[in-house]
Parts: sequence; structure tokens; C-alpha cells
Amino acid sequence: MRICYVAYPNSLRLRSANAVQTHATLRALKTLAPDTLAIVPRVETGPSAFYGLALHLPRIGIGRLSRLYRSTLWYYAERSAYAWLVLATLLWLRLACRRCFDVIYVREVICALWLSLLAPRLTGARVVYEVHDLESRNPSRAKERWVQPLLHLIDRLTLTRPAALTSLTGAFRDLLAWLGVRSQCEVAVLPDAYDETIYTPQDRNAARRALGLSDEPIIVYAGLTFAYRGVDLLLDALADVPGARLILVGGRDRERAALIAQAQRSGISERVMFAGVQPQDRIPLYLAAADVLVIPDTVTDVTASPLKLFEYMAMERAVVCPDLPALREITGGDGALHFPRGDRPALAVALRMLLDDPAKRDALARCGRERVTPYTYMQRAARLLAVCERVAHQRNGVCIADV
Repeated sequence: MRICYVAYPNSLRLRSANAVQTHATLRALKTLAPDTLAIVPRVETGPSAFYGLALHLPRIGIGRLSRLYRSTLWYYAERSAYAWLVLATLLWLRLACRRCFDVIYVREVICALWLSLLAPRLTGARVVYEVHDLESRNPSRAKERWVQPLLHLIDRLTLTRPAALTSLTGAFRDLLAWLGVRSQCEVAVLPDAYDETIYTPQDRNAARRALGLSDEPIIVYAGLTFAYRGVDLLLDALADVPGARLILVGGRDRERAALIAQAQRSGISERVMFAGVQPQDRIPLYLAAADVLVIPDTVTDVTASPLKLFEYMAMERAVVCPDLPALREITGGDGALHFPRGDRPALAVALRMLLDDPAKRDALARCGRERVTPYTYMQRAARLLAVCERVAHQRNGVCIADV
């Protein structure tokens, strides 16, 4: 059984959560199934973390035309062109090299659209789509009014045409069944994961010494970008958590600038440290230095599966996060302290509670570590491989929910 893994990471240098997850999953998958062909676009010049893991196809930069007319439609066209290049590559491998694939595993919506429509007929491969959300609900979707029916058509085709789907959360799988779009039997749940070689418990005091931090209550938020993740809510809550220092790791320049201005207006700027973007191997130091790690909000709800939740819990630190069913699938409800989503006073109360109660904080941290232990990338890749094997060998009525 051969797999072609098609992805569209938006950074070849692992500067986004999407790219980190793709790279780590692929690295583990290639360990288990070395014959896997991975394909990614050449989205930027310079070195790529995907060298040795994936075939890089040219990127046709249609999306750059959004500078002339701002619309996501340009990016739909760009990813359509990429999907056609993937199809051409698979056809060439089949006809010229006698190299065929049983399953195409794809994790980008526009690529999934074209591959699910054309690949089975042209290449003989069955398609599995890792769906992250409905395109009609995507914050980055095309916003033109006349395009909305097209978005619903994209959702209908990408959710019904593939041989099977995988979802990051059981909550989204259940939603698809409730909508009557796809049977639960045809959707496997593959949550995100963490890299156990990077995110592992460390001594708090040693981490603080390495970073030059003082011995005071410390709250940490780490993210490659702050957009749509409620960091402004966290700053508001900090005003009601006296004596605590907040360290923000990551964020784009313009995002940090807006938050710096907010902290100054709130009179808490001396208690907020902006660490900026850090190398991936240095981020665990900041997480280890924390008393509490926080996720103030998520971009989505039923599909929420933030990498940082897995990484936080793996560091054996107390975690505060929104009360969402998708997050409780990982925390079990007792592996993190949940607060009502968007409730600033409740977030402040949760932070104060943990900072004031070391015993509760440590117990929560230990429970979180136990809960997250199964969610490594190697285990995720093994499950992905099992899904593909089931799809390849069961031609009709494939059931993958129990994989």
C-alpha cells in the first residue's frame, strides 16, 4: 500500500503551526512508511525544512494578485493550479515510471476538491481528506457575497466525494453526522500532537535562570501568531491579576505593536514581557519557566485542536483554556482549568486561583501530562497509516471510525 501525502504548508521554514504540524506528521509517517510520497509547494525561496521529506512543486503565485484586488479567490486559484500540478505529477509517475498510489491523503480544502473529483478516475487512487473546518466558516474565506454559494458547494463536494475523512476533533465529526453530511463511520478522529523530543518536563528554576527571569509569578502564552487568539482578552484579564508577570512569546511585528499599545493604555506594560519570535528549540524554556500556561481563545470552536495545548500539557505545567468540547476531548476536563469562552473576569479568576494555590497548580499539571502522553506524532502517524490501509483495502462501505 502506497500513500501520496499532499499538503500546502504556508511556510517551508516552520514559521506557522500549520507547517510545524505538517512537518512533524510527515517525518513520523515517513519513518513508518518510507515509500510515502509527500508533495508540497515551493512557497518561499531559500532552505526548506521539507528537504528529504517531500517533493517540492513550483508555486504559481496567483495569490500575489490580491495586492491589486484584495480577495481570497486569488488563493483559491493558486491552490487549484497546485492541485493540477499534483495530478500531472501523479499521472507522469503512473505512466512513465509505473509508480502508482493506493491512497492520496490531502489536508488542504481546494486541493481536496480537485483531487477528490479527478484523482480516482485519472490515477486510480482513493482520496482521504483531513478536514479542519467548513470552508463556509473559515475566517480567511472569500467574503464576496456572490461567492457564498460556491463556498457551500466546495464544502459539499469535499466532504462527500473523498473515500473517507479525518477530523482533528470528535466534536466536528459529530457535527458532520448531525448535519447529515457524512456518517460517523466514515470519519476518523486524528487529533494534533506534540514532539516528545522537544516538549518534556523541565526544572522551573533552571529555566528561569537560563532566561534571566526573576522569582515571581509568571504566566506564559506562546504562539507563532497572535491573530484571532484572544491575546487582547488575556491582557485585559492581567489587570485583575496583581503581582503576576505575563510573557508573550511569538507574534508578528504588527500584532505585538498593537498589544504593546494596549498594555500601555491599561497601565500594565511593566508587567508584560514581549519575547518575540523564538527558535523552536528555545520555546520550551519559556514554557518551563511558567507557573501557568494560558490559551485565552481559539480560532475555531468544534474544530479547535491547537498545537500549544498539547505542548503546554506535555511540559507538565498548569494550563488555563476555554471551556470547549473539542478541548475537553484532550484535557478530559481535569487536565486543564477551563473558563467560559470570552469571559474576561472568569479568566482572571482562573489565573489568580492557580497562582495562589501551588498544590492545585501542580496536581493539574501532573494530570495534564498524563492525559497528553498518548498524543505523540508517531502515534498520530500510525493512526493515519491505519486509516489509509483500511481505505485502500475496503472498496465499498469503508468504516474507519474504529481505527
